[in-house]
Amino acid sequence: MNELFTQLSLIIISFTSNFLSALAGGGAGLLQLPALLFFGLPFSTALSTHKVASVFLGLGAFFRIVKENRLNKHISFLMLLGGLPGVWLGAKSVLAISEHTFSILLGLLTLLVSLYSLFNKGFGLNCFDKALTINRLIVGFCGFFLIGFLNGSLSSGTGIIVTIWLVKVFRLDYLSAIAHTLIFVGLFWNATGAYSLTVQTGLIWQWIPSLILGSLLGGYFGVNLGIRKGNKLVKKSFELLCLSVSISLLLKPLILLFT
Repeated sequence: MNELFTQLSLIIISFTSNFLSALAGGGAGLLQLPALLFFGLPFSTALSTHKVASVFLGLGAFFRIVKENRLNKHISFLMLLGGLPGVWLGAKSVLAISEHTFSILLGLLTLLVSLYSLFNKGFGLNCFDKALTINRLIVGFCGFFLIGFLNGSLSSGTGIIVTIWLVKVFRLDYLSAIAHTLIFVGLFWNATGAYSLTVQTGLIWQWIPSLILGSLLGGYFGVNLGIRKGNKLVKKSFELLCLSVSISLLLKPLILLFT
């Protein structure tokens, strides 16, 4: 009975977190990773288990995104070229670097991102056809590498940073930016991180099917709602989730300090 309750809880948590992530362009780890920690997993094992499940967020989103033709092949290639080495290095460093330090820094960055979007009313609502100059490609590459490192080592909230990076640097609208984030972060970055972490720490295989089911369904229906309702709903969802992620990341070290 306890195992059945656990499996049902995992499906609900996975669906909810991945639905919100697909709608807002990141943040699945806000609910899913803490939930795995709550069930008693060590951080490294919880992170690897979360990573494996998150790959299927990208897969679930892919089935809906592919119909919309929103992917830019040059930006897509740059996300792989810059992001994958960063994810691999981050995953290799996860056991050596303070989780609290990462949590605070990423929390502050996410808070700034949410406030920036909130106070720029038109930000991310339209897609501007900006030429991919050498400077823009170099800046984009460096950003993807650094965010990839955070993705491999901390996970929570990094998809949101990728989304805002795509909007700010490449002038995509939110829907187009989220399409790139869900496919290349959700599928390729997370697959790289999952493999690297699993080799080091292992994962809880009996929980994977429930997490995968929730990820697939949440990814598909989250993207579907965002496409149907448009950029205004996505922008508001993004800002709300950003604030939630930043508060969660900033409070986590304080909670652990006093427990």
